[in-house]
Amino acid sequence: MTDKTMADLTIDEAERLSLIAALHAAADAARVETLAHFRSAGLEADTKEVARFDPVTVADRAAERAMTEVLARMRPQDAILGEEYGATPGTSGLTWVLDPIDGTRGYLSGTPTWGVLVGVSDASGPILGAIDQPYIGERFVGGLGLAEMTGPHGPRPLRCRKPRPLAEAIVFTTFPEVGTEADAAAFREVASRARLTRYGMDCYAYALIASGQIDLVIEAGLQPYDVQAPIAVVTAAGGVVTDWQGGPAHHGGRILAAANAAIHAEALALLNG
Repeated sequence: MTDKTMADLTIDEAERLSLIAALHAAADAARVETLAHFRSAGLEADTKEVARFDPVTVADRAAERAMTEVLARMRPQDAILGEEYGATPGTSGLTWVLDPIDGTRGYLSGTPTWGVLVGVSDASGPILGAIDQPYIGERFVGGLGLAEMTGPHGPRPLRCRKPRPLAEAIVFTTFPEVGTEADAAAFREVASRARLTRYGMDCYAYALIASGQIDLVIEAGLQPYDVQAPIAVVTAAGGVVTDWQGGPAHHGGRILAAANAAIHAEALALLNG
């Protein structure tokens, strides 16, 4: 990101509409590339790490290239930070943060719980984001006055669940091990008190918080491109997203996303207990 502060940035209605249009255009471009390879015969993956399987596919790379090309045409003044191709500088003080396939393991497995993440951030964090699931045809958008989804049932507003005790809550995380052994132990302290714990949804879990289906997502070891678009969507729907100390979460790391402030406080106390 550039060193411009939030005070340096003015988003008038024309700029707002420009950002929203570019967001949808980038997500549309990624849909084409990801669907071209999803559940295709012979889809293979390289690994970005030696010690563990961290997959990347031709679809990841093609989708990010397609989004970058759209943004370079529609928003050439903005910076870009993508998972696969890194950073491109800009002059506007805004940065597009892209994850072409969040949940590549799910993508390889044929499950429809991966997603395309498109976010826009200023120096203070995310201001607009989309969680897109191309195969289901769902798109969740939040920020700049928007909190809405579109899908097979048409457009709907996004609204997180009202407060209820942790004992009645549904908790999600992607990996059962949840980071380090200490992270996993802290997660289990929360999960053991919840009504239901589920695993493996990647970014789609954040969409479920924003649409009022679940109460908490707790994760560790995330990168900025994993979380910036979800932060915009969840907060626009009335939720709370912080790190495990209650601070800003847009740089990644350990993430606590909650449907409301009450259950966020209850989970945060247990994570730090």
